[in-house]
Amino acid sequence: MRKTTRLRQLIEAPELLVMPGCHDVISGKIVEEAGFHAAQVSGANLIACHYGVPDYSMVSMREMAEHSGRIARALDIPVMADADTGFGNAVNAHFCVREFERAGVAGMNLEDQVEPKRCGHLDGKEVLPFHEAVTKVRAAAEARTDPDFVINARTDALAPLGYAEAVRRGNAFLDAGATMVFVEGANSIEVMEQAVRDIDGPVAVNLVEGGKSPQDATFAQLQAAGIARVSLPSTAMQAQIAALRNVFAKVRECGGIGGYAGLLCGFGVAQRLVGFGEVQTLEREYLEIDDE
Repeated sequence: MRKTTRLRQLIEAPELLVMPGCHDVISGKIVEEAGFHAAQVSGANLIACHYGVPDYSMVSMREMAEHSGRIARALDIPVMADADTGFGNAVNAHFCVREFERAGVAGMNLEDQVEPKRCGHLDGKEVLPFHEAVTKVRAAAEARTDPDFVINARTDALAPLGYAEAVRRGNAFLDAGATMVFVEGANSIEVMEQAVRDIDGPVAVNLVEGGKSPQDATFAQLQAAGIARVSLPSTAMQAQIAALRNVFAKVRECGGIGGYAGLLCGFGVAQRLVGFGEVQTLEREYLEIDDE
């Protein structure tokens, strides 16, 4: 089964799809190893970790597609990419879909912010005029060569323009061919429940630790509300920063490499995650040395 088809099935299933964020192959592999059925590339975290700049329209379509494709090709589970605003107007969004399809991801987020865009949990967001936003989604949907390639049409209208406009855009995005509507910045379970009632298709949200998300929200509550998919875009990078700060403080304290083994995964874990066992098997098959 194609990963695009599998991702669409997971979205349309009655069970909530939980998609942790990842920003490189190792974080993606750990998402897969933990038993999740799909992963979401976090654009903000990818940009931060690979370029050291804010999520502010500073990285190109091709760079984002290349990074996302590397992750997708390394995992067995479907991976959804973050295509930001489609990197321009509706024509750019059309070619953006083709680029991300070629990269091997199973779908992509496409948002209605103006450029330069910013993280959805920051203040100061602006969104495109209604018609321009809908046309961009239509151009993306019509560019698909695989009909199951997921277009997760994100609206950031909730904060600047209010709930009614977010719903209006969500339904228009579905009519334009989107697979799912991502209501960014939903700040209560009640808002999520109402969005599910008012939007005529699958609804996605995200939960960001320290962001605008309800910090006590549970997956059980989202499931009961009828949410189709939730992403956890910030978890991996926040955990990585905390873990590295902790271990390097210990390195300085210990003055050597002893004394903090409990903070490490152990030698060889990364090699196993990326499949070095297959290399060893092939070495035994093709590179055996005759002892005689």
